[in-house]
Amino acid sequence: MSDKWRHQRKLASFEFSTRNLRDFSSVVFRSNGAKLAKKISLLAAADETMNLQDLLLKSTLDSIFKVGFGFDLDTLSGLDEGSNRFMKAFDESNSLTFWRFVDLLWKVKRYFSIGPEAQLKKTIRMVDEFVYELIRNKREQMKDTNLHRGKEDILSRFLIESENDPENMTDKYLRDITLSFVIAGKDTSANTLAWFFYMLCKHPLIQQKIADEVKTATEADDDTSMDEFGVKLTEAALEKMCYLHAALSETLRLYPAVPLDGKSAVKDDVLPDGLKIKKGDGVAFIPYPMGRMTYIWGDDAEEFRPERWLINGVFQPESPFKFTAFQGGPRICLGKEFAYRQMKILAAFLVNFYKFKLVDESEEVTYRTMFTLHMDKGLNVYAFKRF
Repeated sequence: MSDKWRHQRKLASFEFSTRNLRDFSSVVFRSNGAKLAKKISLLAAADETMNLQDLLLKSTLDSIFKVGFGFDLDTLSGLDEGSNRFMKAFDESNSLTFWRFVDLLWKVKRYFSIGPEAQLKKTIRMVDEFVYELIRNKREQMKDTNLHRGKEDILSRFLIESENDPENMTDKYLRDITLSFVIAGKDTSANTLAWFFYMLCKHPLIQQKIADEVKTATEADDDTSMDEFGVKLTEAALEKMCYLHAALSETLRLYPAVPLDGKSAVKDDVLPDGLKIKKGDGVAFIPYPMGRMTYIWGDDAEEFRPERWLINGVFQPESPFKFTAFQGGPRICLGKEFAYRQMKILAAFLVNFYKFKLVDESEEVTYRTMFTLHMDKGLNVYAFKRF
């Protein structure tokens, strides 16, 4: 397993380090940000409530499929039934798999194909069919000699490698890689943004402060269209959005996209406090409560305070071993900057054009038990145009 992980990470690391990916992903994020803003515009004009988490999940799914696999999914339009079924089956599989941790009889249920295991088998089959079709289509696309190999997406790079090692890099292996990128690129960013907007609804002054910063950084005015705003969201403009970056980091501190993280020791080891770990032992850390510990973050640990990340208005990162949302050391998230760029672009789009308000101000949003921190019933809000 470790050899496969190293191989996957080496290939992915090369892709994430290229300027091509950074530039292309920014174009995709801005395009999808405009699409999302226009979608919300229609709902706001009709004074309709909206599940913002659902819209964000569709937008980030569209982005990861375009950037990672080279396909336009366009789930945000709601017109492609196949992609909508994939998204629903993918989320349900995530939830059903996680519940195995507390179901002592899940192996028995799997053997007899009953209860949640029967449903999981069904959803996995739907996910597999969709992903295998994606891999087949990408292979056919790559046979076109007019394609420029130097600008291939992540899936293409793995497919090229599979030609050199077809015995080990099977379609099942490629499927697992593909789903890993879907989890990393869709759920984490969308869920963080959903909790981010939830906190902005709870703290309207912070919401306004971010809107003011975005307007200043982009030099946009009240007459700037959504498409024009996308052009103004340059790398230089994003760099100036320190308060937005701090608010996203503060959201990840309190609502980490992966709330629980477990590892298995591949060899005997000793932890810094002297605890001995044997090969095969499970070791887990839990970012969700860690982000609320006064021992780590101070007496105001449970407060949403973006200012804790700023010194003289400039964002100051924390140690990855204190702020564990992206892990640390040799397993630090390769897509960290990729994720921040996507979140900042989508957040800037929405905050610049709309004010958001919870449908029920008294309702406390809770999370759904999954590998990633989904909101249980979504984020139901009203959106109001700022100008």
